[in-house]
Amino acid sequence: MDVYSWVRRSVSKLKNTSLPSINSHNSQVLIKEEEELQLYGITDQLIEFVKSFSIETFNNFTLPDDGADGGGSDGSIRKDLSDWQEKHAMLVLSKVKELSQLRFRLCPRYLKEREFWRIYFSLARSYIIEYELRAVRLEKLKNLSTEKGTVSNTSAYEVEMSEAKHSTSAEPATYIERNLDGPQS
Repeated sequence: MDVYSWVRRSVSKLKNTSLPSINSHNSQVLIKEEEELQLYGITDQLIEFVKSFSIETFNNFTLPDDGADGGGSDGSIRKDLSDWQEKHAMLVLSKVKELSQLRFRLCPRYLKEREFWRIYFSLARSYIIEYELRAVRLEKLKNLSTEKGTVSNTSAYEVEMSEAKHSTSAEPATYIERNLDGPQS
């Protein structure tokens, strides 16, 4: 056996043994990206809806005048968006090239950056509202757990339940609420 054959076999064995770890790493990265897209409401339905946007969609949309400065014409995502909205905007721009191109054509020549995103979030509201609300609930849950000094693994459902308890505790219990707790003596 010559040295060339030995090196070639050794390299071949290394490639064969390292491929599964690379593939598993790539699949983990893809799964993480998909989870992030799902977390921020970037669904197939939203993508299809956003692809239908045109310049006329934005030009024909009327925003109520709030008298605020639009700014943001430097190409950055506006700072008046919430953290969730900012991350959503960055993800949707990277995932839907048509929206990115549309934004490039409209801002700042025809629309201010702020107006563009206000229109976008108004149009996409029905597609993303549940994801944004879930993020708000999770943020409240994190704040509650840090206030108490404990880190818990509770779900957004538990936050909803705790919010419901706080809102109903100030009001007298209704017949249904009294009976849900079981028979009272």
